[in-house]
Amino acid sequence: MGLSIRAYARHRGVSHVAVKKAIDTGRITPLPDGTINPVAADAQWAANTAPTRRSVAAEPKEAPQLAAATRETPQAPTSASSRPQREAAESPPPALSTGGTSLLQARTVNEVVKAQTNKVRLARLKGELVDRSQAVAHVFKLARAERDAWLNWPARISAQMAAVLGVDPHVLHVALDAAVRQQLQDLGDLQPKVD
Repeated sequence: MGLSIRAYARHRGVSHVAVKKAIDTGRITPLPDGTINPVAADAQWAANTAPTRRSVAAEPKEAPQLAAATRETPQAPTSASSRPQREAAESPPPALSTGGTSLLQARTVNEVVKAQTNKVRLARLKGELVDRSQAVAHVFKLARAERDAWLNWPARISAQMAAVLGVDPHVLHVALDAAVRQQLQDLGDLQPKVD
C-alpha cells in the first residue's frame, strides 16, 4: 500500500493539485488501489517532468540524495567538459520575456495604470473633474450668448446716445454696429487651447 495523493504531495513538497495533474497527464502512475508508491512516483516524476517545470520545493529533497551519491563515488578530477555542464545546471533560468517586455515591467505598467485610474475615479467622486464635452458645450453656449448680447447692444443704446450727443440716431447706430462687429471679428480670430 502506498501514500495518498495528499501524503505524496507533502512528501514531494508540492500541492495535491500538482500531484493530481501529474496523474491525469500520465507523468506518474498510481497503484491499482489509487495510492502512490513514492519511490516509483519520484522516479517517474523526475523522468517525465521537464527541468524548467520542476518545482523549486522538490529540489531540496534531491540535493541530499545527490550529496550522498557524490560521497559514495570516488572523486574524479574535474575536466573542462564537465565544468560547463555543472555551471549550466547551477545557473538560474533566464527571465521570462514576452516581446521585449519582461513580466515585471508589464506588471509595473499595469499597477501604474491602476493607480492612475483610481486617482481619476477618486477625483470624479470628489467632484473635482468635469466632463470635457459638457464643459466645451457650456463654454460655447456662454460665448454665443455674449456675442448675441453685443450684437444687440448698438440697437438698444444708439437712440439714447444720439439724443445725448445730438446726432442722427441712424448714423450712430450704423457706426456702433460696425465697431462692435469688428471687435467681435477680432475676438473670434483668437483660437483658445482646450487641453
